[in-house]
Amino acid sequence: MKYVKLGNTELNVSRICLGTMTWGEQNTEAQAHEQLDYALSQGINFIDTAEMYAVPPRKQTYGLTETYIGNWLKKRSDRDKIIIATKVAGPGKTACHVRGGPRLNRDNIHQAIITSLQRLQTDYIDLYQIHWPDRNTNFFGQLGYTHQDNEDSTPIVETLAALAQLVQEGKVRYIGVSNETPWGVMTYLKLAEQQGFPRIVSIQNPYNLLNRTYEIGLAEISHREQVGLLAYSPLAFGVLSGKYLHGARPAEARITLFPYFDRYLKSESAQLATASYVQLARQQGLEPTQLALAYVNSRSFLTSNIIGATTMAQLQTDIASINLELDEEILTAIETIHQRYPNPCP
Repeated sequence: MKYVKLGNTELNVSRICLGTMTWGEQNTEAQAHEQLDYALSQGINFIDTAEMYAVPPRKQTYGLTETYIGNWLKKRSDRDKIIIATKVAGPGKTACHVRGGPRLNRDNIHQAIITSLQRLQTDYIDLYQIHWPDRNTNFFGQLGYTHQDNEDSTPIVETLAALAQLVQEGKVRYIGVSNETPWGVMTYLKLAEQQGFPRIVSIQNPYNLLNRTYEIGLAEISHREQVGLLAYSPLAFGVLSGKYLHGARPAEARITLFPYFDRYLKSESAQLATASYVQLARQQGLEPTQLALAYVNSRSFLTSNIIGATTMAQLQTDIASINLELDEEILTAIETIHQRYPNPCP
């Protein structure tokens, strides 16, 4: 395993992070614990979850993923060696069952951290992240931004002040954001400098061969401000494995079960790009999954690549991608495909 500094902290996190959002929906607690045990045996020390998980979010499964992790943590004596990241939900339709409709204000953040700590059965969270913004902006597959005057949103300064209080109280070690824009990231950093609040140390946004929009405005911030990317959906909901090509819908696969997760399948250019990347991998004698993950692993602005799996075979393949170094010939071929089909999915 390879390790990278988390932002400007002294924490070394594994370049591969174990994602958990299927636990409680597609995976049982026993399967979740098996994944955790295997991941740690392979050198992974970084686990990412959220109060909203399992996904798709439902009232019946709210908080279940954190509960699974907490029951696993309770059996261990090495909590100090495991880096746990979780997230507080923002407002919106997917979170309407949470606290009567969550906002990113002090009261909601305080309630969220208390319940996450209880479910995780720990005294502190290593990295506490804002799952998505409280304001109107472009995230979750939206590229265009439409401004709304007089919108009802929690000011970032209020959110950051609430997070700072959690750090001061020892409930949280470091803070980060997710599904954020360049303006949002720089606003968090500016307010931290102006008001003496903790700096955010990470940005958890989508990044994969079909969606490299992170490179446009955020990659430079990652380098210059030491706020690295925690890449989610590195396989584009599994699309880059090639298993959905030509209209295939494998039994028990995520998009088969939940067709509305189809944003990486909607356009013809996305399907053509996927087919090209899969063909490239096979021509090079590689698993398409490992090609896609190895590309993300190779990015200089990356802190950690958040993988997710529903089977142990998938998990083993995903983690093994850390050992794959893509040569210049393959990287050039990837760029050629990217130029032909630039960011076909948001």
